[in-house]
Amino acid sequence: MLTILGFVMIATFLVLIMMKKMSPMAALILIPALFCVLVGKGAHLGAYVLKGVGDLAPTAAMLMFAIIYFGVMIDVGLFDPVVRGILRFCKADPVRIVVGTALLAAIVSLDGDGSTTFMITVSALYPLYRRLKMSLVVMTGVAATANGVMNTVPWGGPTARAATALKLDAGDIFVPMVPALATGLVAVFLLAYVLGRRERKRLGLLTLDGAGTAPERAVPEPAAGEPVLAGAGGGFGARVRTSVFRTVSIRTGKGRGATAGGGGGTAHAGTGATATEPAPADDFQGLDPHRPTLRPRLYWFNAALTVALLVLLVLQTLPIPVLFLLGAALALTVNFPHMADQKARIAAHAENVLNVSGMVFAAAVFTGVLTGTGMVEHMARWLVDGIPDGLGPHMGLVTGVLSIPLTYFMSNDGFYFGIVPILAEAGAAHGVGALEIARASLVGQALHMSSPLVPAVYVLVGMAKVEFGDHTRFTVKWAALTSLVVLAAGLLYGII
Repeated sequence: MLTILGFVMIATFLVLIMMKKMSPMAALILIPALFCVLVGKGAHLGAYVLKGVGDLAPTAAMLMFAIIYFGVMIDVGLFDPVVRGILRFCKADPVRIVVGTALLAAIVSLDGDGSTTFMITVSALYPLYRRLKMSLVVMTGVAATANGVMNTVPWGGPTARAATALKLDAGDIFVPMVPALATGLVAVFLLAYVLGRRERKRLGLLTLDGAGTAPERAVPEPAAGEPVLAGAGGGFGARVRTSVFRTVSIRTGKGRGATAGGGGGTAHAGTGATATEPAPADDFQGLDPHRPTLRPRLYWFNAALTVALLVLLVLQTLPIPVLFLLGAALALTVNFPHMADQKARIAAHAENVLNVSGMVFAAAVFTGVLTGTGMVEHMARWLVDGIPDGLGPHMGLVTGVLSIPLTYFMSNDGFYFGIVPILAEAGAAHGVGALEIARASLVGQALHMSSPLVPAVYVLVGMAKVEFGDHTRFTVKWAALTSLVVLAAGLLYGII
């Protein structure tokens, strides 16, 4: 019964948020509370929730201070050169922009923390996606999938958990998996290229020349009934004039054109109709070269502080929440020595902090009930017991396949400490080594990073202003496909 109720609870949660019948925060709290009562454990709900909150409190603290730290770094201009470099590469071409999203997310993911990856990636590219009317779920989907593949670095979490659970060396797990993971990363870039081509077809190609203008090009209008991705917005052309973006002018075919001024422009159609289109209030706030929060004289201090923070994070000198807590305090004190300025910076990022930390504690209710009632354990045992004896010698393949849905529906802790040891025991009975099981368990990470139980994904969708349900509908299929590519590569190369 617990097995059935566990699957029904997860399915109910996913259906409600994807159909937008409930907000993710409400669903994370109310659905598990209801099912806790249904399984007859309502009297223990408080204990389950407090246990879940206690387990996730360090993660919430890390996210809160990481948002403040990187928010301050964005305010003071640390990442402005990165933004300019990306824009020079992208040249306002949707294909280059989406590929650039994958590239930036993959590079920043080397720090092993998904939250920082998403904060930097979204901060750099969100204004460009918004101004060019590109789909924001393309950005979140590509960033999450790229980060999922790179999240397998030994200091990123999954590999370390697998090594700990099976008492293995993390290097012995990770290094042989590099070819398969590299193939998965190539698949992400191919996905980004395909999605970029789709965006280019929908919006038209936009290029920049040395003078900062675009040549005339035709823009195809969407066919009747053709779906437009969430977050894409309307319009086929824009004149962009900002501090970082060079002026871009687009003229559509047959004399039809449209321009949108930086502060509130006028759109001109070939028929002579005129309409005012105010620019979104939040466009390009993070890229204004004249913003009062810039600290150019402290640029190298901030760069050195960030590098030191990331090095200490990789070396695990101190717990990650402590590192970000100290880093945020130091960044605020040095860059904004006046109390009023510090309070203003904290207030500026308070919305993101509240949204993300609230989601983390809401997820604690879900994981607390799922674990406390025993539903996770029963679901895992049911899956393992359902493996036919004939598949015993192929437990590496079985583990890889199971890792895709299980790491989506469970936390990494639950999967690696609860499920992987069981799979390793089953494999050992058929002569399959623990190293092979550990490597196969990394396959599902591309999908895991879009799981509703991963706090970092709420940083991604929150900063990108994308509905979690929209992100889920768009990303799951591509992320699952990427995980299957990693699995196939592992089998082909003889790693799994």
